[in-house]
Amino acid sequence: MGALNTFPVSVKVEGQRIVIVGGGAEALNKARLAIKTTAEVVIVSRTIEEDFSALPVTVRERPFVPCDLFGTAMVFVADHGEDGAAAQRMARLVGVPLNVVDVPDSCDFYTPSIIDRAPISIAIASEGEAPVLARLVRARIEAMLSPDLGAVARLAGSLRDRVAALLSKPQARRFYEALVTINSPDVEALLESHRGEAEGIVWLIGAGPGAEDLLTLRAQRLLQEADVIVHDHLVPDAVVEMGRRDAERISVGKKKGHHSFTQAQINALIVRLAAEGKRVARLKSGDPMVFGRAGEEIAALRKAGVAYAIVPGVSAALAAAADTATPLTLRKVSTGLVFATAHGADNDELDHWAALAASGLSLALYMGKTITASVAGKLLARGLSASTPVGIVVNAGRPDRTLHRGTLGELALDVISFSDGPAIIFIGAAVAAGDWQDAAEIAVHDFKVA
Repeated sequence: MGALNTFPVSVKVEGQRIVIVGGGAEALNKARLAIKTTAEVVIVSRTIEEDFSALPVTVRERPFVPCDLFGTAMVFVADHGEDGAAAQRMARLVGVPLNVVDVPDSCDFYTPSIIDRAPISIAIASEGEAPVLARLVRARIEAMLSPDLGAVARLAGSLRDRVAALLSKPQARRFYEALVTINSPDVEALLESHRGEAEGIVWLIGAGPGAEDLLTLRAQRLLQEADVIVHDHLVPDAVVEMGRRDAERISVGKKKGHHSFTQAQINALIVRLAAEGKRVARLKSGDPMVFGRAGEEIAALRKAGVAYAIVPGVSAALAAAADTATPLTLRKVSTGLVFATAHGADNDELDHWAALAASGLSLALYMGKTITASVAGKLLARGLSASTPVGIVVNAGRPDRTLHRGTLGELALDVISFSDGPAIIFIGAAVAAGDWQDAAEIAVHDFKVA
């Protein structure tokens, strides 16, 4: 995700002027935008080419003079002649923010596409690079928003003093969330219902394999409602930042060899936060119920009598299957799928895996990158064929994913040099039906020269 060259803000123009230098079509377009505010809009041009009579603006048909910028919040220059040049110089001299129409490099600010639900406004800007795209995005958002949104915002504003006097900050935040999501709310009843002790809750949320657009809509909504976000090491910053701006963020990152929090400490933390009346988003990579140790956290929450809910996420194996179009269950080839973690597997488990794979089931092994060759060798020793297809996806679901393909016999040679990131290892006949044409061949490209 690239950095912004501009900082999005809302500029207060009440009691000030917006000056537009120019009298043509470009000036008329800016005037139509400026009159949506309470500012006095002034048009200055030697020649008024367009009809401004239908707009509540002041038209001055004369050359630009320096005093035109007195009491001005911003100036648009839509005149590319002598007056426009003079207006630009004066704006720079007195520090009035300047927009030179269609000349992005000369602009102090850009004009966004605006969705108007006063006092709610939504601006979509492209830093002058793609105004047409900004308008298309605006149209999509506009279609999603109720025309009554502004009325709800005004109601919320009128209640601010009462709410501040009656409710704590967490209670007030929940009151406003309910106010804007309930049709025709009974304000008095809603206020009363939020005056009691705030009840905490923990949401165990699956963040998916790391791509922001694989996060579920429910997960995104709850991240916006959470008071605290407790997240794992593998959850990307971009996903964590989908939470409310003022939400507390606590990293309990655990990666191989580095545990900043033990599982017992994490359990105690989320119980304590919820007991304080906070809404806690426990954000886990993939799906919380698949190798996410959610069972231990759920047990702790149940024991403490804390409310909780599970929000599923896209597990890494499913993302890896999607990346490679691999049908992990395939008629007459694979009748089922086994999720397993390669770390800590004992002899009985290995015997079981080998028997399942030999019977036609697909294996999806998690957390086994450093012991891949060892596990492959043990499966071969238990009778699984060396020609069994194998496919490996590192960083499934992400743009930087890498793929490897080959056979179980080749995998046992310990010749793969993996890139950084979590890996999913597929073993079974169904792997051959996937699209692995861009994958590195284990026995060729990955072979290490001694």
